[in-house]
Amino acid sequence: MRLALLGAAVVAGAAGYSVYAYYHSPYWNRVGLAPAQPVLFSHRHHAGELRIDCRFCHATVETSADAGMPSTQTCLTCHSQLFRDAPMLAPVQASAEENTPLLWSRVATLPDHVHFNHSAHVSHGIACASCHGDVADMALTAKAHPLTMRDCLACHRDPEPQRVTADEVFARAPRSAGATMATLVPVHARPLTNCSTCHH
Repeated sequence: MRLALLGAAVVAGAAGYSVYAYYHSPYWNRVGLAPAQPVLFSHRHHAGELRIDCRFCHATVETSADAGMPSTQTCLTCHSQLFRDAPMLAPVQASAEENTPLLWSRVATLPDHVHFNHSAHVSHGIACASCHGDVADMALTAKAHPLTMRDCLACHRDPEPQRVTADEVFARAPRSAGATMATLVPVHARPLTNCSTCHH
């Protein structure tokens, strides 16, 4: 009987640890994992080495809830001339010839019941890097932070430490975090923690 009880305790402990380990691993929160994309696109090359602004590809980030993904024509702005016959760009050429959009895979996913507005965060001085990490150093774009409700609420309860100047929102490594900027839309803290702010 004692052996059976000891065995049951070991099995329960192992099961509890396994559940804990799973929910704190990349398999659950996808942090560090880069989903397959239709084109081998390197942010390190484009945003890091070439210093292309986020808004060139994510054109609606300042005006819409959705940041927007680059269209085939955006890619062909450069690649109709540069490396146009490179094998890795074959999906871009095929997309243009067949007049079908590239189907990019979402990296930072949120549950369907969560509403996230990019333009609201950008206009209030939240840098892209705050949620997406330093994508300019990513050869393959991977999720940088868990993006849990706890993370969002921590920022919503005290947004000031995360805010940067308007000209640093799209910077690779914003330097002015924590300062209240007159150039930014003022933050009214009370509605930020209302359920309906994100769940509607």
